[in-house]
Amino acid sequence: MTTDEIFEQLKHPNPNLRDDAMWDLAEHYSETPDKAIIERLIAALDDEDVVYRRCAVKTLGAIGQDSIPYTVDGMLKSDNVTVRGSCAKALAQVAVMYRDQPFPQAGLDGLKAAMQDENPVVHIAATMALGEIGTPAIDIFDEALTATDNVGLAVSIVNSLGAIKDDRAAVLLQKITDTETFDPYIREMANSALSRSDLVRNYNRQS
Repeated sequence: MTTDEIFEQLKHPNPNLRDDAMWDLAEHYSETPDKAIIERLIAALDDEDVVYRRCAVKTLGAIGQDSIPYTVDGMLKSDNVTVRGSCAKALAQVAVMYRDQPFPQAGLDGLKAAMQDENPVVHIAATMALGEIGTPAIDIFDEALTATDNVGLAVSIVNSLGAIKDDRAAVLLQKITDTETFDPYIREMANSALSRSDLVRNYNRQS
């Protein structure tokens, strides 16, 4: 298939065919790196076709770390909130699909900046992406919690910390729970996330 035909298949109603197209496009890029493919996927992030838009997000993730400079740029500079949020989700997909690769500092820095986006669609997506990255995000979360007065952002951070399988995340959650200057709701959420985190870590030790 030509590149144009693969892009058309990203819109197909059959999810299996969309997945095939996603990996075909990622393979095509790996064989012949062409920034035009990434730019075309970025352009699709404000398409009216939600299926196409979501598949573009996943395909950027499948392409991997080469897509990060473009998604960070879109996340921080686009005037379109859908594009900014979708770029954050694409960064999360890179983290999920390539867990064996260290996540680039440029991506971490971009997501840290995006947590300050005034739109919750963006700062929640950025927080969730950092949660997928895991351990490298813990210090970013600690700093953000100290600086923010946005309860919604703080709750998103707490929930993301609860999913990170690292004792340092549990220590930070415990600190939040024990610090009376935090909003009572945030402390309650931290306590709940800490319980979930304990269950996950205990399960992993037994496995």
